[in-house]
Amino acid sequence: MPLTDEERERGERLGLALRAARAGRSMVDVAAEAGISVETLRKIETGRIPTPAFFTVAAIADAVGLPLEELRAAVTPAASPPLSQAS
Repeated sequence: MPLTDEERERGERLGLALRAARAGRSMVDVAAEAGISVETLRKIETGRIPTPAFFTVAAIADAVGLPLEELRAAVTPAASPPLSQAS
């Protein structure tokens, strides 16, 4: 099933947030610390993998010191309710 525009946009926001959190660190260092390939990190950061596995995202967030709650806030559009309140 093809991705929706919303899923693609969320993937792009995820990539931007992770890239910003990586700051001056190299992709090689962050990928190694997260236990993923540099190519996977590159694809996530550029939105080419818009729906990566949760544990991959959690590993990257941990490697760059970004709390998951902050990452969720950066990825969720302001108009969307928090996941705990969604019906």
